[in-house]
Amino acid sequence: QVQLVESGGGLAQTGGSLRLSCVVSGASLSIYAVSWHRRTHVPGAQREFVARIRQSGATTVADSVKSRFTVSRDNSENTVYLQMNNLKREDAAVYYCRVERGGIEYWGQGTQVTVSS
Repeated sequence: QVQLVESGGGLAQTGGSLRLSCVVSGASLSIYAVSWHRRTHVPGAQREFVARIRQSGATTVADSVKSRFTVSRDNSENTVYLQMNNLKREDAAVYYCRVERGGIEYWGQGTQVTVSS
């Protein structure tokens, strides 16, 4: 069974930085594309795509966080990272990582990011 565990969330000030980690167990990370998503606490909010890193290392980052967020992976550690710089109040959310292969997806439980002014 594939399991994903996110960590690294917490409280940051606007303009500050956090680095989120997503550790994958039960399978080799190298076979998966991994994406980060977030959901704010606004009632009815949907999970929003943040960034993706493919098996090749190619990345895609949402326009709303481009130039501030970077996604990377360390297959030897089965870990994907989301480096978040210059945080804004609107970045506050629960952040989730997701892996998908062959139409099957797995999600982590999420890690909370709070941004204060």
